Amino acid sequence: MIVAILLLTVWTIIVIAITLNISRSMRLFSFLKSSSKVVSIDELPTVSVCIPARNETHAMTECLESVLASDYPKFEVIVADDGSGDSTSNLIKSFAHAGVRFVEGRQLQKDWLGKNQALQGLLDESSGEMVMFMDVDTNIDPYTISKLVAYAQQEKASMVSVLPRRYDSWRASVLLAPLRYFWVVATHTKRAPAVASALWMIDSDILQNDLGGFKNLKHYIQPEAYLAQYFSKIKKYRALVSSPELNVTYAKKLSSQIETSIRLLYPLVGMNWRSGVVATCILLAMALPGLIILSSVFFGWGGIQIAAVWVELIMIAMYAPYCKMMFPENWLICSFMWPILIIQELALLMISWYKYTRGNVTWKGRNISKNPKLTV
Repeated sequence: MIVAILLLTVWTIIVIAITLNISRSMRLFSFLKSSSKVVSIDELPTVSVCIPARNETHAMTECLESVLASDYPKFEVIVADDGSGDSTSNLIKSFAHAGVRFVEGRQLQKDWLGKNQALQGLLDESSGEMVMFMDVDTNIDPYTISKLVAYAQQEKASMVSVLPRRYDSWRASVLLAPLRYFWVVATHTKRAPAVASALWMIDSDILQNDLGGFKNLKHYIQPEAYLAQYFSKIKKYRALVSSPELNVTYAKKLSSQIETSIRLLYPLVGMNWRSGVVATCILLAMALPGLIILSSVFFGWGGIQIAAVWVELIMIAMYAPYCKMMFPENWLICSFMWPILIIQELALLMISWYKYTRGNVTWKGRNISKNPKLTV
């Protein structure tokens, strides 16, 4: 009985803390319609859309077509092929007639992560006053860049990051998606602000000249997380969740999402055994109600199973607003996937911890286990 009371207390504290932070984050991340003030073309900043690619033939065409359809009057598109083993290079070059600039990947230099080196190469080639980095599995609407630039100007922000939404909610890659962006929203603070690698826009001059580009971030798993911290401290950073007005979407395969979670989870919790134990205990406490309910198959129903159902429903209610925000279609079904997802997340943390300990974490075929960092 004492153990049950303690567990219920832990569950309650965790759920309340996460729910409050999600509610706060949802308000902070809402896209406010930009000012209707008319700005002449001369006053608009030039934008370089920079896309790193490695073995991306499955998504490259759709991504580039969505960018090239933009109504923004002053932008360029640069794509770097980061040593692909498929026909990604040829696919990128086929868009040369539309003005897409191809950047040949360089041999990976010492201490650099492959994507970070590609980001630096793109930054070196860019000429825009603002640089918008985006992943290949991200798509935008014709008005996305225009509205994002207007929002950054209105907010006087030097960096804006957009968490993408999904509308194909019946896919396994949605219903069984790891909780990566959920933790981003749930743990958002000024010291560790939410950030998305899918799409982020930054002041090119500050990034290149004041911060030295990515040269000081060469082995950071999420260099954008460090940059978000930097700009958050000086109140020049904004995080957004995509909306119908912005319409930033993504369609990442489930296998790729699992690989990303394994790459990020152990560094995210601090990359040491103490913080790993704490994170494991928290996830275990959140997964336990589902396991207790499952035990009813073997031991029948009792008071603890009924209490577990109540706690599970509370946690599903906690997860539901996030689902409604990120997966607007069929969000209710996504919400009820919570018991499976939290058990999956616990397993992914264990795998991430084990792989980093053994030094065999890979990122698109490259080992990244040596001295990786997530944030400062």
